[in-house]
Amino acid sequence: MSANDPFRESLVAMKPPLKQRNDHRRSREYLTPTEVDRLIIAAKRLGRHGHRDATMILLAYRHGLRVSELVALRREQVDLRQGLLHVRRRKHGLPSTQPLRGPEIRALRQLWRDYPATPYVFVSERKAPLTDSTFRKLVARAGEAANLGMPIHPHMLRHSTGFKLANDGQDTRAIQHYLGHKNIQYTTHYTQLAADRFNDFWDD
Repeated sequence: MSANDPFRESLVAMKPPLKQRNDHRRSREYLTPTEVDRLIIAAKRLGRHGHRDATMILLAYRHGLRVSELVALRREQVDLRQGLLHVRRRKHGLPSTQPLRGPEIRALRQLWRDYPATPYVFVSERKAPLTDSTFRKLVARAGEAANLGMPIHPHMLRHSTGFKLANDGQDTRAIQHYLGHKNIQYTTHYTQLAADRFNDFWDD
């Protein structure tokens, strides 16, 4: 089917947007900070690698990491002494150096003790880097255990980062650089839906 095929164009035109396609499964594509906390707690209680899995969710959320960026994270990108994370973005995204806060530093230090001398931050029992599918499965399992009322997938954590920062009133350009968006139009998706824009609509 060629790029100029009218039948192909009609199929593209008929294809509903992502939000609409997923409406039958979930009402939104992001989690609130409270829901993320519940997801992390649930992950920590599941299986023998609960702390590792909870730390993965924490970092994915705090730094808006895609699954591919998270599982490819290497120890050389983490500076616990200075509290810095050097983020390498995929999809031609903009790299950045971001601060690590107390909860992340403490979680990573424990992870270092549990999984010493590995080049990757998150590894299996065989010290191999985790796969995308493994992280998707553990997030889905933690979502069920947390009883969040909708199916959870990893990219919701990245969306949650954007919505959280937008609702906190952070500068759009700063959010763009934090998430590594090459085009700011992707960032304005979060600021356009931020609830704080309507705070002054009613004065009671």
